[in-house]
Amino acid sequence: MAEVSEVLMSVLSTIRVPRPGDRVHKDECALSFSSPESEGGLYVCMNSFLGFGSQYVDRHHTRSGQRAYLHISRTRKAPEDEENSGSGDPPKKKPTRLAIGIEGGFNVEHEQYEEEVKVVLFPDRQEVTSDDLATMPDLVRERVSLAMAGLMSADSVSHALQVQQWDGEVRAESRHAVELKQLDNGTKIPPSGWRCEVCDLQENLWMNLSDGRVFCGRRYFDGSGGNNHALLHFQQTGHPLAVKLGTITPDGADVYSYDEDDMVLDPKLPEHLSHFGIDMMTMEKTEHTMTELEIAVNQRVGEWEVIQESGATLRPLSGPGLTGMKNLGNSCYLNSVMQVLFTVPDFQSKYVSNIDKIFDEAPSDPTQDFKTQVAKLGYGLLSGEYSKPAPDPGEGSEPSSEPRGDQVGIAARMFKALVGRGHPEFSTNRQQDAQEFLLHFINMVERNCRSGVNPSEAFRFLVEERIVCQQSQKAKYTQRVDYILQLPVPMDQATNTEELQEAERRREEADSSGAPPPAPVRACIPFTACMAALSEPETLTDFWSSAAQAKTTATKTTRFASFPDHMVIQVKKFTFGQDWVPKKLDVSIDVPDTLDLTALRGTGQQPGEELLPEVAPPPLMTPDVEVKAPVLDDSTVSQLCEMGFPLEACRKAVYYTGNTGIDAAMNWVMGHMDDPDFSAPMVLPGTSSAPGTTPTESVSEEHLATIVSMGFSRDQATRALRATSNVLERAVDWIFSHLDDLESMEVSEGGRSAAESEGSREPPPGPKVRDGPGKYELFAFISHMGTSTMCGHYVCHIKKDQQWVIFNDQKVCASEKPPKDLGYLYFYRRVTE
Repeated sequence: MAEVSEVLMSVLSTIRVPRPGDRVHKDECALSFSSPESEGGLYVCMNSFLGFGSQYVDRHHTRSGQRAYLHISRTRKAPEDEENSGSGDPPKKKPTRLAIGIEGGFNVEHEQYEEEVKVVLFPDRQEVTSDDLATMPDLVRERVSLAMAGLMSADSVSHALQVQQWDGEVRAESRHAVELKQLDNGTKIPPSGWRCEVCDLQENLWMNLSDGRVFCGRRYFDGSGGNNHALLHFQQTGHPLAVKLGTITPDGADVYSYDEDDMVLDPKLPEHLSHFGIDMMTMEKTEHTMTELEIAVNQRVGEWEVIQESGATLRPLSGPGLTGMKNLGNSCYLNSVMQVLFTVPDFQSKYVSNIDKIFDEAPSDPTQDFKTQVAKLGYGLLSGEYSKPAPDPGEGSEPSSEPRGDQVGIAARMFKALVGRGHPEFSTNRQQDAQEFLLHFINMVERNCRSGVNPSEAFRFLVEERIVCQQSQKAKYTQRVDYILQLPVPMDQATNTEELQEAERRREEADSSGAPPPAPVRACIPFTACMAALSEPETLTDFWSSAAQAKTTATKTTRFASFPDHMVIQVKKFTFGQDWVPKKLDVSIDVPDTLDLTALRGTGQQPGEELLPEVAPPPLMTPDVEVKAPVLDDSTVSQLCEMGFPLEACRKAVYYTGNTGIDAAMNWVMGHMDDPDFSAPMVLPGTSSAPGTTPTESVSEEHLATIVSMGFSRDQATRALRATSNVLERAVDWIFSHLDDLESMEVSEGGRSAAESEGSREPPPGPKVRDGPGKYELFAFISHMGTSTMCGHYVCHIKKDQQWVIFNDQKVCASEKPPKDLGYLYFYRRVTE
């Protein structure tokens, strides 16, 4: 022990006690998905507080020189009966609040563990326990014990992300409540025996607080619930507030505002109820509250049947490329997208094949490095190391007659935190749109692959738009970049129209008679009809023709200017009703296994076809004809820059299209990419130089210091600020958009050094696209269950070795009947002849 004590004394200055604000990673390895529960446990650096599994801790010790690590290992306790643990502990409580991380909410701590903690000194892996510390000098004992206690009591980053407090019951006070007008119509509501005034339904009843009339609630997506009569009453009368009968107690009740479209608080509820003869203090609860109903849905999310193939006995699968992902709280959209992306060879070769090089070049804090965390996730999904059956739920439980398919899987907490950081939606635990996340992630890949191989090129393609002026018959051709083909759903082309009409007739009869609603009928839309709707010409009724110098009618035809290696098709199932309420189209589309888009390739200008003259809008001038700097839409300029175009070209595009939006600006860019002055500074009429580019223009020292602190040189920071009129946010975007255009650039992906850039080389004119035959085969699709993209559940099906596999978070099984007709996002790969 004397030798160990001397070693501890020599490294004492490097051992820190966590302070408020320190990021402590004691639940997950920075480079893998090892945790304290994994074989070998987790080693937490007692200086940087980064965690490493047993396979990576030596690497960190060698690179950083740190010697003292806190080793944490956990072993699962024997399972106990939930209702009567036998240990004196109270039984586990069922959730009573629609919340996470607060009393009565969902409990995210599912397991109980025995924990062992000790200090390990590298490189010899000398171990020091708490008992060993008791025999050491006071200085060593106190400092190390304090550091150990601080680490163990500190909030782990992973835990904080997992147990974010979220309370779905926090309700705002209705703006109608205080001044609510109640009719003196003599209506008195009895304490029981309520029925809907229209259909005689006796449950899910709502009393309007303006007139006291009682109607049934909304119909749920599965056909259950009410018949929408309370909503119809609001639409007819405008009376906004209703209370759910059966939920009234002395503590309150469920109050819904149809005008505000949300559950609300009514501070004058006792008075409003008393107006119709209801005494809150004597009422008892007889109905489920809306919160209880939502909790029930959250608890049985794993039992949905249609898309999850729950009706069949599915064979569990495991091995490389067959790894499940834990649901971190509405993260199924992320799980499904990343499972599909890492079946694409471009993403595999970029992040997984080069993982050793990526880890070797990782910055000192790899948890904040995009490339490192994507590589870590890709390796976790493809290696098979985490594709193991989940532990048996316990000896006390009844053995299942069917294989469960659950895996240990991986929990992508670091990845989710990194890609969602700063985003108003993806940084939360709310459900999101898988298509929006796919585009968000592709955008992050674009930003982080400015100077290297870019795997998102696999999805990138050019769209050709041909606009023909009907007055002059002259045409205009533009091109734009896209990543996803959005496929319209022409509901009027349903092949089972008679069946749908009959179902609607039966539903109306049920509404009028009070009978239960009939089973819903799904519209069957031919895929060919969707493609026809996509390719048919669109009429533009307010088109400004540069040939006629006036507004006229034009037709627009959309075609492919290039075909990507992988084609993503989004079925536009989500729309808005006439009342602007989001809704999902319940449709079945016979999506084909093979796809030939050759006929949709654009042909460009036709022989003998005249083009519309390109006329720029008049210069922006003040009444005294003095030329002023143009007021440009910064958001449009930034969007174009993010796509890889030079800043000055983006400024010109926005200026010469009169700030009319991203589509017009993109069309201008694609039409002028071959201009010799495409990326030259913008010069306004009547001026000799572009604003913001004169060498004598002063820049903010504070902005300079901020950009220099990010790893750029002072000259680079100065150039960025001058190019963006001293606006810091735009300057940061500009510098990352011009890594290839800046001389002696020292920073590339992740802020690390790169080879000298070719200062004399012109920046690329725009995003690179691949092209080839337009024939494809289906290899994956993502499906959504629920009424909108903001709720419900996502799963994905991926074709692996000619076998369809369903990935449902941690469940990975062979698919018996993949529901290809009910997908939301479809992924095709090019068929090579």
